[in-house]
Amino acid sequence: MDQRLADLLKLLELEQLEVNLFRGESRDTGAPQVFGGQVLGQALSAAAATVEGRTVHSLHAYFLRRGDCNAPIVYEVDRSLDGHSFSNRRVVAIQHGAQIFNMTASFQVAESGFEHQSDMPQVATPEQLASSGGPPPAVLEKLPERARRFFELPRPFEFRLVQPIDYLRPQRAPPLRQIWLRAVGALPEDEMLHRRLLAYVSDFFLLDTANLPHGNSPLRPGVIMATIDHAMWFHRTLRVDDWLLYDMESPSASGARGFARARVFARDGRLVASAAQEGLIRPKKDA
Repeated sequence: MDQRLADLLKLLELEQLEVNLFRGESRDTGAPQVFGGQVLGQALSAAAATVEGRTVHSLHAYFLRRGDCNAPIVYEVDRSLDGHSFSNRRVVAIQHGAQIFNMTASFQVAESGFEHQSDMPQVATPEQLASSGGPPPAVLEKLPERARRFFELPRPFEFRLVQPIDYLRPQRAPPLRQIWLRAVGALPEDEMLHRRLLAYVSDFFLLDTANLPHGNSPLRPGVIMATIDHAMWFHRTLRVDDWLLYDMESPSASGARGFARARVFARDGRLVASAAQEGLIRPKKDA
C-alpha cells in the first residue's frame, strides 16, 4: 500500500481504552488546529467500533473548539439505539478536559427499496485535467510558512480541479466548484473504510466555495474561517480509490457564516453521497 495511505489509515485507527472509550493521535498538517477531516474520520471509527453488521448512512457533527495538533484526542461513544434496522451513536471528542467536537451517526443494515437520484453534471473527465498538488512553487514561496507547510506535506488523496484556483489573487466567481478526487493507491474491499475516508476528505474545499462570490481566500490574512458543523449522507456503495466527482455549491452566506453543500458522484454517474457544511467566514476587524 502507498505509504501516504498507510499513514492515513493508521491515523484513523484508534486505541480502545474502555468499552466505549477510544483515543486517537493528532497530526500537524500546517493548519493552526487539527484538520477537521481527521476528527470526523476518527469519530466515525469510534462509532463504527461499537456497531456490528451495519454501515453508516449519515452523520451530523459540530466543531466546538480548535483541536491541539500536539495532543491526543479521546472519543467517548454513547450507544443511543440498537434497533431492528438502525443503530444510532453519539460521539464526544475531548481534549485537555474539554469537548472539542461532537457527532451523531446512524448505521443501517443493508436493505433494498425505491431508487432515484439527480443527474451527474457534465464536466471534463479527470484524464483531461492536470493533477493538482496545490499552488505551483513560485506561488508557494510567497505564502506564509504555515500555509506553505500545509501544501508541501505528502497527500493521501489526488485532486484534479475542474475550475482552476488562483491562491494569491482570487477573483469573484459564481459559488460553484467541481473537483475530482481519489486515494493515491488501492484500498481493501471494505465499505466502512471507504466511507470513513470519504468523511476525512470531504472537509477539503467545501467551505471555501462560500468565498467564491466575494473574491476571498482562506490563505489571505484578512479572513477568519472555521468550520461550525458538517453533515454527510451516504447513498450507495463507493470506492475512494477510484475517481469521485465532488460537486459543490454555496447557496448562501449571511451573519458571518457561509453555507455550502455538495454531491459526490462515482465515475459511472451514481450519486454515492451528499455533504453540507456551515462555517464562520468573517473579515478581520483590523484588516
